[in-house]
Amino acid sequence: MTAKYVLEGAQIRTLEDFWRVIGEAINGPDGYFGKNLDAFADCLSGGFGTPDDDDYEVEWRDHQVSREHLGYAETARQLEILLSRCHPTNRPAFSAELADAREKRGTTVFDWLLEIFEDRAPGVLCLR
Repeated sequence: MTAKYVLEGAQIRTLEDFWRVIGEAINGPDGYFGKNLDAFADCLSGGFGTPDDDDYEVEWRDHQVSREHLGYAETARQLEILLSRCHPTNRPAFSAELADAREKRGTTVFDWLLEIFEDRAPGVLCLR
């Protein structure tokens, strides 16, 4: 039987909200399922609360609400955080991405998450 985990999109206004909502959906209150993009990718592909046989589905309800909140403004905010912490050699790339986000170009936080789902757990995500 396929395990089903539900993300309530109305609760996801920031990337930090996403980490909390998916962690709790999969692993219960205060559950962990990544707190950055790399950890999230690892969790999707490594049995961190999900069935080991990949027989699970993540249903993202009201994903359009999340898409809006995880758009360019949130992307710029996240890139500002990354820029403040990154190695100096990575600053030009993050600065360019930040400039794009401020001009409403390029990928958004929502896009980043979808890409990780597709790369690490194809067919698991169901957008509603």
